Amino acid sequence: MTGIVEILPKEYGYIILNLIAYYFLNLYMQIQVGRARKKYNVSYPALYATEADTKDYKLFNCIQRGHQNSLESLPIFFVLMVLGGFKHPVICSYLGLAYTVTRFFYFKGYSSGDPKGRLPIGGFNGLALLGLVIVNITFGVSLVKA
Repeated sequence: MTGIVEILPKEYGYIILNLIAYYFLNLYMQIQVGRARKKYNVSYPALYATEADTKDYKLFNCIQRGHQNSLESLPIFFVLMVLGGFKHPVICSYLGLAYTVTRFFYFKGYSSGDPKGRLPIGGFNGLALLGLVIVNITFGVSLVKA
């Protein structure tokens, strides 16, 4: 009986390392939101601040929103990486790295307090995600043809 490690492409380890890198990015964003909660006195369970909470409510909300937006796209990113990596691990790894790096800049830009700051570099995360979608389409089509 063959184990899963023997049937995975040898480059699949890059997929795993990409997902771990994104874990650390997410951890970084969580820490930043936690620090902002303390700095701007925004208590749980409030997801966002109001003007009544702090005069800097917009800045806190930008930090929170940068993290929240990343969480919203995390499941599809992980699924596309895991599935696409079965057939195209190197391509998915490069796209995953690009996605993770641009997500960092997306968060940093958003956290500046100006939502437009997320776009100069961070806006390219959509292209990396689109690349992963295309890779998965080709993988799916190859399975149907097999």
